[in-house]
Amino acid sequence: MSDIQIRDVSVGYGATPVLDDINLTVRGGSTTAVLGGSGSGKTTLLRVIAGFLRPSRGEVVVDGRVVAGPGVWVSPEKRGIGYVRQEGGLFPHLSVAGNIAFGLPWPRRRHRERVLELLDLVDLPAALADRHPDQLSGGQQQRVALARALAPGPDLVLLDEPFSSLDTALRASTREATSRALRTAGATAILVTHDQGEALSFADEVAILRGGAFRQIAPPRVIYGEPVDALVAAFLGDAVLVPGTADTGAVRCALGRLPVRGFVAHGEVEVMLRPEQIVLTDPGQGMVDAVVRSLAYFGHDAVVELDVETGVSADGAQHGVRARVAGLAPPSPGQRVGLSVVGPVRVYPRADVSHLS
Repeated sequence: MSDIQIRDVSVGYGATPVLDDINLTVRGGSTTAVLGGSGSGKTTLLRVIAGFLRPSRGEVVVDGRVVAGPGVWVSPEKRGIGYVRQEGGLFPHLSVAGNIAFGLPWPRRRHRERVLELLDLVDLPAALADRHPDQLSGGQQQRVALARALAPGPDLVLLDEPFSSLDTALRASTREATSRALRTAGATAILVTHDQGEALSFADEVAILRGGAFRQIAPPRVIYGEPVDALVAAFLGDAVLVPGTADTGAVRCALGRLPVRGFVAHGEVEVMLRPEQIVLTDPGQGMVDAVVRSLAYFGHDAVVELDVETGVSADGAQHGVRARVAGLAPPSPGQRVGLSVVGPVRVYPRADVSHLS
């Protein structure tokens, strides 16, 4: 189990900066998900770690060994790093066994044993060993790609959006199999993704990468429940933002007087809560009443857009909020409901969120 450290790394393409003085530590045997949108620098970070791209400054340290830094450069094949690409990158002319065993430093007589061991590790039957990639499903191909990356026993496995091309059901099962395989192998892993749910469910820590810098690095429950700022809150899942006035330990807004998580300064703030914190009841039974404006139905749940009746501002506009409810019997547009908030909320200075509106 190898710790990975990224220390003050900057890199760009020509005159265009991509990563700016970033720092990241991944504990040995753990998985960190780097979450960011297109162009945020996710794949560039993996290329720097793998040795495909030289940083302009800073260090990359794998298991206490500097592999990139001032005056130091270790070639990719000598870094002990496995790499799983978005499309798997399997060799079409080789069998599954040939792909997994490719690059193994061991004697060939041991290859078959290692191949069967790895197929079992990634939940694939031994009968697939002699098939070729075009005879496999997309999920099976990604598991073979993972087995190939794990075959030499690397210090680190890099996963470059490996599930994004799969359909929903296959993506979930392949992700679960990958997570089990990494943990069973005791591998340290970095996953880059633009999928918030994938990052939260897969990793021990999530690092939000925006504009070439990390905005927050924390365990999934912390980063979802306690985002460091409104930008992270809005980026990582659905966020409901309403204006309010804060005092010690609480905030008053269109939804009522609510407890606040963390330190609260007095004054005008923006209140952040998640749609699942809003509970719908019969009219008059909640903290405030609201009218259902619209409904987006997803089967297992539904997102309800609501106009809060007590949230009318000075210009006559109503405050709209979103609630996530079970999909069995959601309310109908035009229906009047009661509304309550479960749990504490987060607040941010009003100026920090004005650009999000």
